[in-house]
Amino acid sequence: MRSVNDEMNLIKFLTFTFFFIFCLNVADTAKAFTLGKSAQPKNVIVMIGDGMGAGQIEIARQLEYGKNGRLFLESLPYTALVHTYSANRMITDSAAAGTALATGKKTNNEMIGVTPDGKEIDSILDAFKTNGKRTGILTTNSVTDATPAAFSASIANRWTNQSDIARQQIDHGIDVIMGGGKKYFRGNLIAQAKKKGYTFIEDQIGLSKTKGEKILGLFSPHHMSFKIDRKHYKSDEPFLWEMSKKAIDTLNNKNGFFLMIEGARIDHAAHSADLTSVWLETKEFDETVRQVTSWAEKDSQTLVIVVADHETMGLSGTEPLNIRSLKSASASPEYIVSQFKEATDGAGYDKNSIYQALKQYAGMELTDREINKLNQRMMNARGKVYTKNKEIWEVGSYIAERNYAGIISRKIRSISSAGGHTGNPVILFAYGTGAEEFHGVMDNTEVPRKIAELMGYDL
Repeated sequence: MRSVNDEMNLIKFLTFTFFFIFCLNVADTAKAFTLGKSAQPKNVIVMIGDGMGAGQIEIARQLEYGKNGRLFLESLPYTALVHTYSANRMITDSAAAGTALATGKKTNNEMIGVTPDGKEIDSILDAFKTNGKRTGILTTNSVTDATPAAFSASIANRWTNQSDIARQQIDHGIDVIMGGGKKYFRGNLIAQAKKKGYTFIEDQIGLSKTKGEKILGLFSPHHMSFKIDRKHYKSDEPFLWEMSKKAIDTLNNKNGFFLMIEGARIDHAAHSADLTSVWLETKEFDETVRQVTSWAEKDSQTLVIVVADHETMGLSGTEPLNIRSLKSASASPEYIVSQFKEATDGAGYDKNSIYQALKQYAGMELTDREINKLNQRMMNARGKVYTKNKEIWEVGSYIAERNYAGIISRKIRSISSAGGHTGNPVILFAYGTGAEEFHGVMDNTEVPRKIAELMGYDL
């Protein structure tokens, strides 16, 4: 039989237990609320792999490391799926996609930094600049192309006047501008940039030597070369990771910075069905992600976002894919076509030049019948956009077919208003201060809005 003291002790024990459990629950609840409020980063680096969907990542992974390997970007701790549709299309182009990632607002295809009704809108880069941060954009495309332009300019149609985009970029006073596109800096715009304090550089040596606080680096007339073609052109262009390192060293300061880095030619390679260059361009982008993330880890106050603007050509890793053949290619379809000679009768290209170029650079020996078929395809090629690339795209698709690549057909590409973009969601990877805010399934407009929220900025 229990004593009164035993019962009192039991009551005290139960009371203490319930109180202890209650305190734990309160602590867990407080902890949950604390985790929902992320720290503010000092610096933000947004890295965009143009056209880099899951298929592009898989192709690069398989060709570089095999089935058991991983790209570095796959090791980043936070991931999300991102939808990419534009205001007026299920399938976005790079202009509307870039605008969404830069401004947090949807717009129509071909429009940059403006709403569908043509109203100019500020970007997340503008918000950083307004708040006293240094800013930069760099790309392996022309700096006036859709993605860098979306962060730095406003124009109703991306195709109408890239020289106006160049002028806006200089007028905005962006501290670091690097990529291709020198031909769009017309008149005395480069001279004006120098008067505004920019150090102008044109090659790899100039990049390594410059100590300028503001840099305008224009390393080619239009887009920078595919990595696979650099040896053929004897290129003196810097690599993406070299530009990124210089940009970070230049921008880093006590107040912080915003930097957009674009691995742009992943998209061009995919448009051409050029899986070899998809591999090599994604590989270079991934190495740049590795170096940027390593710097951010040491800095401990930086948010790194890795994302694509859209996916291009529906790439997938197929079982019969001829990886050995793709890895043995030594030039892009762009370079291969440059080696073709016009036929003397004006009907397409000289057969022998086609045979020799494909044998030398793609490891393929075509029969007369196959050459005639390819020649006819190039002559009859049609497309809604990028008409100057039609021969390149046809050659790329022919090589891809011969290597059993998983990629949408040339016919679908020819009737696509975006030249073969798809609506497949893209993957976002995040690292560093505030990275935990990027998870789940997102819209592309949420990316800059979340960055602005972390910074306490109004976007």
